[in-house]
This record gives sequence, C-alpha cells and structure tokens, in this order.
Amino acid sequence: MKILLTNDDGIHAPGLSILESIARELSDDIWIAAPEVEQSGQSRSITLTQPVRTRKVREQCWAVMGTPSDCVLIALQDLMDDKPDLILSGVNRGQNIAEDTSFSGTVAAAMFGMQQGIPSVALSQAQSFRERGSLPWETSKKWGATVLRPLIEKGWPDDVVMNVNFPDREPDEVDGIEITRQGFRDESIIHTEKREDLRGNDYYWIGFKGRLSKPDEGTDLRAIYEGRISVTPLHVDLTHNRYLEELKASWRT
Repeated sequence: MKILLTNDDGIHAPGLSILESIARELSDDIWIAAPEVEQSGQSRSITLTQPVRTRKVREQCWAVMGTPSDCVLIALQDLMDDKPDLILSGVNRGQNIAEDTSFSGTVAAAMFGMQQGIPSVALSQAQSFRERGSLPWETSKKWGATVLRPLIEKGWPDDVVMNVNFPDREPDEVDGIEITRQGFRDESIIHTEKREDLRGNDYYWIGFKGRLSKPDEGTDLRAIYEGRISVTPLHVDLTHNRYLEELKASWRT
C-alpha cells in the first residue's frame, strides 16, 4: 500500500513524525509532502496568487511552501511516482472536532485527497483538557494503527473523509473507540486579543479559549471529553437537507 502523509503543522512538527511511525505499521512505501511552515487554520485554501516552491528533505519527502491542499495537489500531480492508495493527514497538535473541522487544514488536506478519488483520513491529538499544555503524543502513536486497520479493511464511500481524534488521555487510560457524528458547541470559543505595537498601532491575536460545552451523546465532542477515540465520517456537502425540503415547500415566486 502506497501512503501519502501531510499535515498543517509543518514539516518539522512532532505530529508528522508520529504519523510516519503509524503509517510504517501499515506499509513501507511512505511518501511525505507537508508545509514548510505551519498552516493551521487555512482550511481548504489553495495558493493562486504566487508560485509554490518545494524543497526535497530526503527521499520521498518534500517541504512545500504552501497550504495543506497545495501539498496534496503537488504531491499527486508531480512529486509522487504513482497515485497513493491512502492519504493520512496529521497528526494534528490539538483536536479537530465540532465546528473546528471547517477551519482545519488537517481535515482540508484529507478532503482534497477525497476529492481526487483517494481514501483519506485526518488524525488529531487532543490537548489541554487535563491541564494547560497536556499533549500525550504517545496516545495517537499507540492507537493510530489500531484505529486505521479496520477502517482500511472495511473501506468507506468515495465521498467520505474519516476524521479521527485521540483524547487527552495517556495510552492505557483511553476508554475505547466510538463512532460519532460531528458535534457543535453551545458557545463560541474563538476570540481576539487586542494589543498595541511600539508605534501606537493596534494589532490582534486570534485564538481559542479552553472552555467546555455541554455536548450531546454520540458526538465527537462528548467522546473526546470522556476520554474515547472519536471516529467521524465527514463529507463536503454542506446542504441542510431538512430545511431544503421546507424551503422548497414554502417557496413562492
């Protein structure tokens, strides 16, 4: 099995090394194309207004001065010797659950792979749930192949991306694997922090507050809160089908 690895945290991110160790439990034909610098929060953006440069790091491994989607596109069209059988994106530093998935470059890279007809999985390691700075990489390293093997064996529809999140628990404290749906927080956790530079000009940092919500049973949020690995099938179709039918029925021209 030929596997392409990518991420949004960058070519030097510890999560990419974890992902490579997971992938090598599944295959010895591993290819890597990851951003030269961190591209978190880039979602599905692609670079259209400037050239995208690549740097060969080692055999079958490139750094790309672009977004996660750029990495997948260039790898498929130019860097690889043949189409991969699987694309793995991650392991992201921090969870990609609920509405996070719409910002995530990790999920976006997997979405782009799916769009090209290749089974794709996004993997993320939750952090800072137990305490500020907690980030148990050993959990995703130990459990990664265990989660992926049955998914690969069973397969999934061509229009689906698998989104895997590992909880902020030590490996032996993980409370199982749960198939979940995407949740939605009951309040926004994204915020801005205003500062002033030495010339008196305002500037802002944008980030996330570590605030817990009250998620429904069966959601990715609840699974991660309660220490389980979350596996969620996602797709690109954003249509709200229930309201679509209501809108159709009530529409008057």
